[in-house]
Amino acid sequence: MSWITRISVVGIAIITAALIIILSAFNGIEQMVSKLYSDYDPAITMRSSEGKTFDSTTVNLNQLRKIPGVISLSKAIEETVIIKHGKKWVNARMVGVDYSFVDACNLSKHMVDGYPTLEENGEPTAVIGASLLDKIDGYISELDGYEELTLYTPLRDASIARLKSPFKVSPLKVVGRMNYNKDVNMSDLLVPINYAEIQLNYDTDITAIYFHAKKENREEIKTALVAKFGDTFQIKTAAEKNELIFKTSESEKKIVVLILLFIFVLAAFNLVASLNMLFIEKKENIETMERFGATKRFIFQIFFFEGILIALKGIGIGLVLGIGVCLLQNHYGFLQMPNSGGNDAFPVILRVRDVLFILGTVSGLSVLSAYFPVAYLVRKTGA
Repeated sequence: MSWITRISVVGIAIITAALIIILSAFNGIEQMVSKLYSDYDPAITMRSSEGKTFDSTTVNLNQLRKIPGVISLSKAIEETVIIKHGKKWVNARMVGVDYSFVDACNLSKHMVDGYPTLEENGEPTAVIGASLLDKIDGYISELDGYEELTLYTPLRDASIARLKSPFKVSPLKVVGRMNYNKDVNMSDLLVPINYAEIQLNYDTDITAIYFHAKKENREEIKTALVAKFGDTFQIKTAAEKNELIFKTSESEKKIVVLILLFIFVLAAFNLVASLNMLFIEKKENIETMERFGATKRFIFQIFFFEGILIALKGIGIGLVLGIGVCLLQNHYGFLQMPNSGGNDAFPVILRVRDVLFILGTVSGLSVLSAYFPVAYLVRKTGA
């Protein structure tokens, strides 16, 4: 095997392996991002189309629970508030929920420290985004088991002209820090829904209804809700709510794959050069075969299949190398996630359809890379 043939094999093998590894890495990242958002974000969120809140008594919650595919639902009250700790102030998104939401979002699995409860000894407690508590220099004391903050909640129909504070000021015990994604960690404060009602002077008003359901049932549930309520409510799935995030991730994946395929095409030029060199080396043999009656088709087949064998060797080595690296990463976790403290391996998900896509694509490009130069060289010989 000539040096240029070896380069062809190595180039094809490296690009094939890179395609498998990078696609598998993107699959892992997509699943990780999806899990971070899907755990916290409800499967479907229903809000009023006409205002910030709506009267929960106008909706029959028991009927909504009976919609096929609905696992559970939660009433929710969302409001922008101000929290204070010492001399630090920060805006936050207060989310009043019940325990069905706490269970549905797997809160216990996303705790940094503290514990996932919204009530202790009959008193309301809160769970805060990890970065939000850090921002005001707060921490969950191991001695007390909580951090006390001051909560400033805007009063409904408050008038500044009356020289009274437009906020209701209350102490609040934070008993845990949660870690989901950057948005939640930087903004959210989970409190009991009855506490949020008291803070905002709400009676039966709520901001939204959160539906929890399996991924495969979401579109069916949304269709049923739209048919029932029409345009009265805005109804969005988790994917629609975070559409930009998932579309951006998918676009990045496609762009990287296209770049690597372009590099593969460049690497295939080594195959063209290898076939050209082989054709020159075997020129005397070709002339001898012509004297014995070899046709253009016969000579074409010899060199074409030689090119295919070179490409298949590179593809085979690349498949073994790429799949092997992915399996080793899954088993041993050599590459760790940044800032994970060595506890979380970089996620890699190897999918059969991706391997088949890569195999089909690089094989097709290899066939084209072998066919056209060989056809040209055979025609040029005048055989």
